[in-house]
Amino acid sequence: MTIKVMVVDDSAVIRRVLTDIINKDPALELMAAVADPIFAMKRLEKGWPDVMVLDVEMPRMDGITFLKKLMTEHPIPVVICSTLTESGAETTMQAMSSGAVDIVTKPKLGAKSHFQEEERMFLDVIKSAARAKVAKLRSTPPVRMESSEKLTADAVLSRASSAMSETTERVVAIGTSTGGTQALETVLVQLPRTCLGMVIVQHMPEKFTAAFAGRLNSVCEVTVKEAKDGDRVLTGQALIAPGGQHMLLRRSGAKYYVEVKDGPLVSRHKPSVDVMFRSVAKSAGRNALGIIMTGMGDDGARGMKEMHDVGSKTIAQNEQSCVVYGMPKEAVNHGGVDTIIPLDNIPDEIVKYGNFL
Repeated sequence: MTIKVMVVDDSAVIRRVLTDIINKDPALELMAAVADPIFAMKRLEKGWPDVMVLDVEMPRMDGITFLKKLMTEHPIPVVICSTLTESGAETTMQAMSSGAVDIVTKPKLGAKSHFQEEERMFLDVIKSAARAKVAKLRSTPPVRMESSEKLTADAVLSRASSAMSETTERVVAIGTSTGGTQALETVLVQLPRTCLGMVIVQHMPEKFTAAFAGRLNSVCEVTVKEAKDGDRVLTGQALIAPGGQHMLLRRSGAKYYVEVKDGPLVSRHKPSVDVMFRSVAKSAGRNALGIIMTGMGDDGARGMKEMHDVGSKTIAQNEQSCVVYGMPKEAVNHGGVDTIIPLDNIPDEIVKYGNFL
């Protein structure tokens, strides 16, 4: 069965480029490509798509207003198409909280060449969105950065050779992708400011992670910030890996800090959960709690296995509460998961882990 797609964007160039890409893939069917939400609503009278690609800045009705209307009256998977700017990131955060499941970015100039270069990524996002459980979305997205060659964390750092001795200095590492913005908000808003320091990888484009961290910081007791190279991992603080860079956990004496660095895509992502989890295995060993949540693909599965093998406690979100049960499933299949639990139970597990010394 083909996936029916509707494109809503006021740019004729974007509509044409996305139409060409969609029409080349036999798994997809372009149902319509229209200039704004008013035209989209008229077309929806004839039938509904499986996935909608929606611009956020359009005349007559903006994308956020239209998205809220859709998610209230007839929820479907929506992928936001946003400009790669700070203002575009802020608007996209509103879309996240309104129910979108993912993001694709577009430049102000050179959109045709951009989408042609990122064709595989765009197609994967659409197919991933089609599998999302939109009825369970609480707020929203992420995006994958893809490459033809799928590298492992070996491309960034060596394997963990031995477990660190157990100490009272502990850290929590969380990895997630599609549906992860909703899941992270669900977890972080329930944590007290006295909880363990956290390092987090959420697949998301460059420029968007700062806005995402800022939004979470405004609704959480814990401090949430986009990580910078050398930041300490502190009690009551969550560091989110910046889009377009890897984040590694390092240790100096009894203190943890993060290293933010460039590098190749790992498991077709940057930041990569595998890179972060492997660094946690090396630097914290049995002093860490690893959590893998909703997301498409297998990023994090190998890194979680390494954490498990050196004595870290590991948790996977269960299938029923995932928007997409991809990454947790792969982690389970790799044998790196101690416990599988619903999303709503994860905050309690983080608190318990911090209290058990």
